[in-house]
Amino acid sequence: MRQLNYDLKQLCKRNHDGANITQAGRERILTQIANQLHDLGYRNLSAQGLKGKHIDALVDKWDQHDLTAGTIKNRMAHVRWWAEKINKPSLIAKDNDHYGIDRRAYVTNISKARELDHQKLDSISDAYVKMLLRLQEAFGLRREESIKFIGTWADRDDKIVLKASWCKGGREREIPIRNELQRNVLNEVKVFAKGKSLIPTSFTYVQQMRRYEDHTSKAGLHKMHGLRHAFAQLRYFELTGRLASAAGGKTSKELTKEEKQLDREARLIISMELGHEREQITAIYLGR
Repeated sequence: MRQLNYDLKQLCKRNHDGANITQAGRERILTQIANQLHDLGYRNLSAQGLKGKHIDALVDKWDQHDLTAGTIKNRMAHVRWWAEKINKPSLIAKDNDHYGIDRRAYVTNISKARELDHQKLDSISDAYVKMLLRLQEAFGLRREESIKFIGTWADRDDKIVLKASWCKGGREREIPIRNELQRNVLNEVKVFAKGKSLIPTSFTYVQQMRRYEDHTSKAGLHKMHGLRHAFAQLRYFELTGRLASAAGGKTSKELTKEEKQLDREARLIISMELGHEREQITAIYLGR
């Protein structure tokens, strides 16, 4: 067992705060968090070694994985408990707004879409990171998917296919190539990467993830997961001819019966293209 996993398990055993179900849930979430920190490259970490950079990295990871504000807040509560038990309560800001965590809401009509600032993009010196961001913008890919993306394998003329091993949840999926921007970006990726992923040969996946984070932060490009929101909202407009409610369009209550049918069909398509199985998840991107 890894050191951090062991330490947190022992921390839970020594502290019996709350009901049994609360204690069990806490231990489960803290085990998950320990695994995520390991995946982020923080190896040989102990419970006492918790630092602000670890919290920032976790919040960023959660933000990249379509988690609701409520889920992230719940996880933050467990991290705060951890910090208190190691006598470092001041390590974590008391206000979740410090970390950019939104008010608890499972459906919001406030758009989180972001456009890629190409002036800031041009300031990035690393060609790999530039290509990753352009892929995210063109196809609505998650950051992890763009890093693992192999253009020569994915290109199927009128669509791209993402391998299951690239995708969250291990689900292979297809995304249609609908415009010249997508085709141009895909062609550039294929030439640039020469049949390989967008991980330099001397780098590991974790190292490339950190390099991405470092370059985007220095360039002032934050919350790039918003590119997926922008992709989803553009697809909704293409499929329905209307703005999504999060982008200023009608809410579900204002739609006619015919519009509701088209709305549902569009959301199902967008859900699949984003790599989800549930139509309900599109509310995060499109509002309701």
